[in-house]
Amino acid sequence: AAAPEGPQDSAWQRDSELPHGLLQQAARAALHFFNFRAGSPSALRVLAAVQQGRAWINSKKECQVDLEFTTEHYNPEEGEERLGNCSAQVFFKNEKPRPTINVTCTRFMEKSKRQQEDYLLYKHMKQLKDPLDVISIPDSHGHIDPSLRPIWDLAFLGSSYVMWEKTTQFLHYYMAQLSSVKQWKTDEDAIDFDYTVLLHEFSTQEIISCRIHLVWHPNKPLKVKYHCQGPQAPEEASGIEEGSAAAPTTGLINY
Repeated sequence: AAAPEGPQDSAWQRDSELPHGLLQQAARAALHFFNFRAGSPSALRVLAAVQQGRAWINSKKECQVDLEFTTEHYNPEEGEERLGNCSAQVFFKNEKPRPTINVTCTRFMEKSKRQQEDYLLYKHMKQLKDPLDVISIPDSHGHIDPSLRPIWDLAFLGSSYVMWEKTTQFLHYYMAQLSSVKQWKTDEDAIDFDYTVLLHEFSTQEIISCRIHLVWHPNKPLKVKYHCQGPQAPEEASGIEEGSAAAPTTGLINY
């Protein structure tokens, strides 16, 4: 399929020499946004490969990227191949964070299976006799115990919002470590988490500490609040967002 057409406004010019890594940067940002809006720890996606893309720039050094790429399951089972196709339009506002994103992906997991896996995780978490209290994932040897993998995936889901919000045309993030996880008992049906995550910032190689509060229920919009602080930093950032895959307030998401 041909890549989407670019802006028709004459203020935009086709960028014939794409900056190194720009298409991958746009694809990662689109997937962070997609994962957050989908709100499913069982159907998280990561980038497999960029297929094609184009970019346009204007006099304000703003950049629009139209691209197509493939994705794979974030936590594949052994022998499993789940590849999906996505197309996205990503608008970087110069060096400012929180790119505007429209993204459409083909379904690579049946909706009924995704809902079943999400519900099993939800049921397991609600039945814990004691609220969860985990020190660090992965452990000092880089190992994630299989029993803790759902917690990591749920944390990755909430962190996807933070990583999307912090992404710029030149900076991107990976979740490096999860620590001080606490599950709060509430009267409501939702799973209520408070945790700290270490994000690896590229290309600065800095480690950013973010405290995230996540409220999740399989059939309701994901709620995320966060507060980040850099390694040396007086610099702080915070945000709050409620997202819905059915009726997003920013951008577009489709399965």
